[in-house]
Amino acid sequence: MSINLNQSNRTIVVLLGFIFISILNQKMASTLFYFIVGFIIVEYIVSRYLSYLNSQSWTENLPQEVAHLYDDAKYKKARSYNQVNKRLGILSGVFSLVLILAVLFLDGFAFLDNWLRANVTEDPIWLALSFFGILMILSDILSLPFTLYSTFVIEEKFGFNKTTPTTFVIDKIKGYAITTILGGGMIAALVFFYNWAGSLFWLYAWILVSTISLLFAAFYTSWLLPIFNKLTPLEEGELRAAIEKYASKVDFPLTNIFVMDGSKRSAKANAFFSGMGNKKSIVLYDTLIEEQSTDELVAVLAHEVGHYKKKHIQQSMVISILHTGVILFVLGLALNTPEVSYALGASQPSFHIGILAFSLLFSPISMVTGILMNIFSRKNEFEADAFAKETFNGTALKSALEKLSVNHLSNLTPHPSYVFMYYSHPPLLERLKALGN
Repeated sequence: MSINLNQSNRTIVVLLGFIFISILNQKMASTLFYFIVGFIIVEYIVSRYLSYLNSQSWTENLPQEVAHLYDDAKYKKARSYNQVNKRLGILSGVFSLVLILAVLFLDGFAFLDNWLRANVTEDPIWLALSFFGILMILSDILSLPFTLYSTFVIEEKFGFNKTTPTTFVIDKIKGYAITTILGGGMIAALVFFYNWAGSLFWLYAWILVSTISLLFAAFYTSWLLPIFNKLTPLEEGELRAAIEKYASKVDFPLTNIFVMDGSKRSAKANAFFSGMGNKKSIVLYDTLIEEQSTDELVAVLAHEVGHYKKKHIQQSMVISILHTGVILFVLGLALNTPEVSYALGASQPSFHIGILAFSLLFSPISMVTGILMNIFSRKNEFEADAFAKETFNGTALKSALEKLSVNHLSNLTPHPSYVFMYYSHPPLLERLKALGN
């Protein structure tokens, strides 16, 4: 038996089909919206609970295992430093949670998108640049009170802050300029690929992001770092001779040894090397040189050389590039699913709304990959410590690590769950135990 539909009946069927599909799309968009809200709330609860556990790991009196590192006064100062940072973290966390939920439930992202389309531009590239630019500025303004309090009250109170108001403002201006040039350029390129390459968007985006990552790894010290800090070649003397002797011993391709004016912003110390291939530069904070002996400084650098010799940097780069490729592939699929944009209340699918919704939906997977990367990183830190002990001096490295942790008022007995979730480096006591006598 055949069914004949006249024009009127066909119109009704089409309308009913359209309504049915619309209902399904709305239901899917609504489901995605509540997934986003759920992820944000769960992530906040987990982070706050782990922070609470970690704060409880501080005991009232000096634990026996750190008695040789902290005296009572220093331990109380470290405990107080962590407590005030915890309170600020709670305050800023609650503020951020309430703000993002308010924006989501009030369709704030959709409102901004519609306003820009009606009053600024409908060009997809300029629309995305305007959208993310405004969000960046608003986010920075809203977080500014917390940043100022952390820098000029907490860090100042505990003797870490060296940043002047002038330096703070200049850093902000430079940061905005770099973000506009580099971040804006990347967003423009991604939107172009999205509109031009279709289903191959993810591949072109992957090539672009990977290329930029490699350039940063190779030229960070030469291009970006000097914008914010002054790099001075390490002068001839005992330290330079000791570093060059060690580099020659382990066949490390050392090109430059720089001293960075880290004391311009903070009393905290650090060291790192950058570059790829046969051109490597070592950067020492001036604060590190002030608080460490020559043997301790060389031991710290031996640890960094261990990362190079064990190919940790290359491994991390490969993993990062592959991880980025997978994310961009899934992002490409999400951007071609209109309901992802509709989940944030958008009236029409768009690159910028889609990528924002995707980043929120992807947060649970990002949390898992972050944990896995931290596990991998902690393993690498143990291996780099072992390399420094084998090729230079384990006792000097232990002494250097102790000074860094104590002078930074670090928690020497963090809760294992907090370490598992967030630590990219093993806790100090675990590193000292692994180094042995």
